[in-house]
Amino acid sequence: MEEKKQLVILVDDNPANLRIGKNILAEKYTVATAPSVEKLFGLLENNHPAIILLDIDMPQMDGYDAIKILKSNGQTRDIPVVFITARTESNDELKGLSMGAVDYIMKPLQPQLLLKRIEVHLLLETQRKSLEKQAAELKYFNDNLQKMVEEKTKNVLELQNALIKTMAELVECRDDITGGHIERTQRGVKILLEGITKNGVFQEETKGWDVHLLIQSCQLHDVGKISIADNILKKPGKLTEQEFADMQKHTSFGENVIEKIEILTTESDFLKYAKIFAATHHERWDGKGYPKKLKEHEIPLLGRIMAIADVYDALISVRPYKEPFTHDEAVQIIIQGNGTQFDPVLVAVFNQVADQFKG
Repeated sequence: MEEKKQLVILVDDNPANLRIGKNILAEKYTVATAPSVEKLFGLLENNHPAIILLDIDMPQMDGYDAIKILKSNGQTRDIPVVFITARTESNDELKGLSMGAVDYIMKPLQPQLLLKRIEVHLLLETQRKSLEKQAAELKYFNDNLQKMVEEKTKNVLELQNALIKTMAELVECRDDITGGHIERTQRGVKILLEGITKNGVFQEETKGWDVHLLIQSCQLHDVGKISIADNILKKPGKLTEQEFADMQKHTSFGENVIEKIEILTTESDFLKYAKIFAATHHERWDGKGYPKKLKEHEIPLLGRIMAIADVYDALISVRPYKEPFTHDEAVQIIIQGNGTQFDPVLVAVFNQVADQFKG
């Protein structure tokens, strides 16, 4: 397919000059001629040329007056204008250039010189438009960078939360006797965190925590149950001593599972929180918990928080080997674990917010 030629408008009151100019340009360009400035403006109503070749000395309106109008109109101000004239004074050339012309070519026209000068100016115009487009794109990018970052972050968080939820639901589907446990413990952790903030305790430990990620991550505290055999995980009765020892391994299994995921991603803050929840939520304040028998402040604060939320939910839930405790009974059992199973400061916070655990 033949490439469409660019439009050049040649303006001159001399018919011979118009004919000569058109003959020179016709091979490379589509050429429209105008014998006056009035005819030029008529052509511009329906055409947008790549360049205008404009004579200076014309009756009614000369080239200088014409370029003033062209440069004052938003539709035509960016069209390159080249003066073609018989004037030889340098002051005339300077005047033309200062009014916005891109070049000043002397008559009589030299075919090769005219073609080369037009070629150069059209190339410069193409480059100018390209630079303007790039500048506009860069401005748009800079103006919208914050929004783009926020949208990207939102997408990453949504994906991250979906993966966490899917893994947590996978565990809960296998351990079907504890349905809803993950959602309820997540709610309990949130309530305790709000109580900690309200009471102004553990300020140093909680400084820098991303609470949103933390609450999402606690859904994975039981992810290690994926590795527990069905005959133990789904046993309809109380576990034997050996079965209970095997069940306890879910804390270490969970830590190992999350460590393997950490290797595959740089977005690891939520995994860092999740690993602490998984590994330490069965440790006890008195050092009699598992898997590592950590004691008091050796146990990360996240593990101590989850221990209360986890035990509360276990107490109020139905098990094949026990009936559910009432809310008040569960609260009293946790309070009785003050200083043995649970962190005393957290028990005090729990006692203040315990009513929020109902329902």
